[in-house]
Amino acid sequence: MGGLRRVAVARAGEPYPAEMVQPGRPKPGRPLSTIAADGVIVLTRAPRQGTVVRMKGEPSCPRCGAPVRAPGLFSATWQCELHGSVPPLQPVVPPSVEALDVVVRRSRVPVWLPWPLPAGWLFTGVAHAGDDRSGPRAVAVACTGPAPLGGPGELVLVAEELGVGLGARYAGLPGPDPGTAMVENGLAPAKVLAAGRPTALWCVPGAPSDRAVYAGEAMGLWLWAILWPGRAGHLVYDDVELSDLRESKVGLDNLPCGALSPKLAG
Repeated sequence: MGGLRRVAVARAGEPYPAEMVQPGRPKPGRPLSTIAADGVIVLTRAPRQGTVVRMKGEPSCPRCGAPVRAPGLFSATWQCELHGSVPPLQPVVPPSVEALDVVVRRSRVPVWLPWPLPAGWLFTGVAHAGDDRSGPRAVAVACTGPAPLGGPGELVLVAEELGVGLGARYAGLPGPDPGTAMVENGLAPAKVLAAGRPTALWCVPGAPSDRAVYAGEAMGLWLWAILWPGRAGHLVYDDVELSDLRESKVGLDNLPCGALSPKLAG
């Protein structure tokens, strides 16, 4: 850790500080970092300049954001007082290629990213629910850029197992899943290419008016697309292609990163 210039760890409830490191090219063949069970990203080799090295916070319920109890003597799983056994939502760190790569390497679910990114759009963060034993069981990727009808737009894509509820949380819905009401109007109004497969997305009713919420099934798991403001929902009608970063050949070294999206705070 001799290359570290400054270490700053946020207390629970405080904004996460960025932690900068000295320049240096990472050595090939070794992972940059790992995620400990308490949500800490731990440095395991020399990072490049600007890498986030360590961010600490408290895991929370993916459905409601309340604190969760770690496994112990009376329970083998993380527990929310309201929702019972849940995969813990880990603290969100500022966007970087390295932090994204950690999630990609460990995820049990797709890590969806629009690729190529729409013109002017940036990657603005990743969140995941799961612990060190299970790996991520839900992953949310945020992107920000110009909306199709003007003004700024934000997009959060969520892939998750049945019953996790992270997508519903970002959608502003009780969840945990989209439910059947979205398909009652017949054909899906939107389609995307997810890992090369045409994927139908239905508009999910009941969401707050400040956002557009779409959901469907991809690779046997829920796929949510939540966009702010509501008129930014036109983006999913523009032949968007989604790549699963676990399988794709997307060159993450060239991924443009912006500031952390406030939408990931839920």
